[in-house]
Amino acid sequence: MPAANDIRKGQVIKYNGEPHLVMETQHRTPGNLRAFVQMKMRNLRYGKSLDQRFNSTDTIEVLPTEKKTLEFSYVDRDSYAFMDPETYETIELNAQLVGDAKNYLTANGKVDVLYVDDKPITLELPSSVVLKITESADGIKGDTASNVQKPATLETGLVVQVPLFIKEGELIKISTSDGSYMGRA
Repeated sequence: MPAANDIRKGQVIKYNGEPHLVMETQHRTPGNLRAFVQMKMRNLRYGKSLDQRFNSTDTIEVLPTEKKTLEFSYVDRDSYAFMDPETYETIELNAQLVGDAKNYLTANGKVDVLYVDDKPITLELPSSVVLKITESADGIKGDTASNVQKPATLETGLVVQVPLFIKEGELIKISTSDGSYMGRA
């Protein structure tokens, strides 16, 4: 097992019996004290983030991971069906695992699924997606004071604020990190 010094961002470790994704590591040596490693981690089962301090010589179990790129197919009640483009196998993920990513899933959209011990743990979206506007009110003529925006409903049901010149039926680029409008597609 590697020492805490050897752990890097992006690795999955076992901490308190749960898989945690390491989001950030900092090696510190304060004055005359012993060196330690400060890690910011996210629990992959529950999604909670935490900061933890380890002695630099502590041994930490790194879990073997596998990342697969899957294509979204359809929704069936409480599960989301994805297809592995290499094997054409259908993989169903529960709604809890998909979470807020459902707002950015379109037919044949690609996502990365992180597996730990052959179990899907988390879904990683691309940084932005292109979605179609299904409903949007018309802007009021003359209402152009400064950066005026209006709500628009997208094909996935997500409602975002867009500029007045965007019309119903247009394709727009949306940031998956905060759901904000980035521009026309």
